[in-house]
Amino acid sequence: MGWFFSFKLHLLCNERGELVNFCLTKGNVDDRNQKIFSVLSNGLFGKLYADKGYISASLFEILFNKSIRLVTGIKKNMKNRLMSVNDKILLRKRSIIEAINGELKNIC
Repeated sequence: MGWFFSFKLHLLCNERGELVNFCLTKGNVDDRNQKIFSVLSNGLFGKLYADKGYISASLFEILFNKSIRLVTGIKKNMKNRLMSVNDKILLRKRSIIEAINGELKNIC
């Protein structure tokens, strides 16, 4: 069949949809890779909203040590935990980054 090469584009944007940082990796690199987040989170503080795929104890600890709070949804097999109303609302704003990804896919 032949060779297939892939890559992943990791994006970080603010609440207005402005690109803050990005990182390009091989397709076989785990999304929760510590090196990726050390690049993406450089100079950040506050809260980082991500999807369920980024749930990782080691990643949470790394970001916590940088004064960044990782906020994600919960997976089906996880216990429900209380989340502030503000975090729930802002977590829904992930659609902004999904729209950016959609635009990039249509352009390329």
